[in-house]
Amino acid sequence: MSVRPNAIACLVGALATVGVAAGCTSPATDDASTNSSLTVPSSGVPQTSTVPGPPAGAVNLSDQAKQQLCTDLEIPLSDWRVQGPTLGRPGLLILVNQWALGAGGPGLNLQIANDRSIVDTITTETCPDIRRQAIEALNLPDLASGLIGR
Repeated sequence: MSVRPNAIACLVGALATVGVAAGCTSPATDDASTNSSLTVPSSGVPQTSTVPGPPAGAVNLSDQAKQQLCTDLEIPLSDWRVQGPTLGRPGLLILVNQWALGAGGPGLNLQIANDRSIVDTITTETCPDIRRQAIEALNLPDLASGLIGR
């Protein structure tokens, strides 16, 4: 069993990025993924209104970016089969974090932290066989279950 020297540092960075990003949301954000807003009328009593957001798993990415996720997932499959879920699952988190930063920046990471099904939606449409193999190797019901988020 071999562990890449920077794997632990990457995992810590990924967890910190997701943790910080998840804690930095604000109701005043003009983000399309925000599902509610808080308004304070002149009476001073907060009122909540629901604003429809994108459907679960929806993301606006190029086909090339989606294919890159599949390529990135395919590379560690043999290692995950050997290492098993204990070491493979943190690898999945790191992989998705790095892919999201490259494909859409911190905004995509935050979107995935809020809706982990995005990864399953993309891989179901783009590379269902690679998705199936990753799920089996990591002993997960779906890829979203291997990620940190809501």
